[in-house]
Amino acid sequence: MTMPALSKRCAAEAIGTAFLLATVVGSGIMAERLADGNVALALLGNTLPTGAILVVLITMLAPVSGAHFNPAVTLVFVMKRSLPAMDGAWYVGVQIAGGILGVVAAHVMFEVSVMQTSSTVRTGMGQWVAEAIATFGLVFVILMTLRAREQAVAMAVGLYITAAYWFTASTSFANPAVTIARSVTDTFSGIRPLDMPIFVLVQIMGALAALAVATWLLSDDVSVAAAESRAAE
Repeated sequence: MTMPALSKRCAAEAIGTAFLLATVVGSGIMAERLADGNVALALLGNTLPTGAILVVLITMLAPVSGAHFNPAVTLVFVMKRSLPAMDGAWYVGVQIAGGILGVVAAHVMFEVSVMQTSSTVRTGMGQWVAEAIATFGLVFVILMTLRAREQAVAMAVGLYITAAYWFTASTSFANPAVTIARSVTDTFSGIRPLDMPIFVLVQIMGALAALAVATWLLSDDVSVAAAESRAAE
């Protein structure tokens, strides 16, 4: 199958990441307004739309760009040599730009200040470990599900993020572009810019760990398949 032109793939990544962030931030604003101080209810109102939009976006845009919407995922596919490094660099650039555009769109829709800086503190060992685990899990789900049943990736990712919102202390950003974009919203879903760089660092570490583990787990499949092929000759 011929890969679409880089311009089309970048457009898909930008649009997808923009809608993802518009959903994360917009649903956060809506949930906080409707929850009337109930933090658990607000988080639930933020969680369900995020998981749902991921299923939709991956389903419709995966045939165009692979539907990464995440620099950590893009890095993994570059390291797997499934994506050229230069294409990966473009992906990361448009993911970040699209994410910020999505945040701005949410601010405009909810009639809050367009340009903001988050004041929400998200720091400490628990938060950092949570982000490493969240990103490990996300990348692991993608790589393992691609091997097991490619058509199920969209649903698997959506369900994983829905769960990870609740089982991680950080509410599972698991995405450097999302983290950067959420630093420019002083709303329910924000992260203080000072806390953003280490989130990105541990996310990348988690993604690389997932690549290593998935590669190891799946390597026997390749060896067995090769041995069976030779035996059949």
